[in-house]
Amino acid sequence: MGGYKPMHTTNIIANYESLSAITAQMRDAAVHGEWDQLVALEQRCSQHVAAMKPVDAAVTLDEPTRQRKIQLIKKILADDAEVRGRTEAWMTQLQHILYSNRQEQRLQQAYGA
Repeated sequence: MGGYKPMHTTNIIANYESLSAITAQMRDAAVHGEWDQLVALEQRCSQHVAAMKPVDAAVTLDEPTRQRKIQLIKKILADDAEVRGRTEAWMTQLQHILYSNRQEQRLQQAYGA
């Protein structure tokens, strides 16, 4: 049974490293305005997190492994914050464009332009 725990520990870190890679790809997609790619990656991220939860909750980590997990979580959160910042800016820009288009349509309807 002693070899079983390190296997889970290794899997936990591998899962967080994989999640970190996905969130890094999400950040890159947001930086480059690749919104369809971002949505696909976001779905993949959600599925990955859902699969990780039961395994993650069941394993107690030693201190070095716990510290590595914390490092990865911090990177994941930083990438997530970058994605949120980019998507919020994009949404604000999109709202402005939509508002301008509505105003233009109203003017065309009102003045027959």
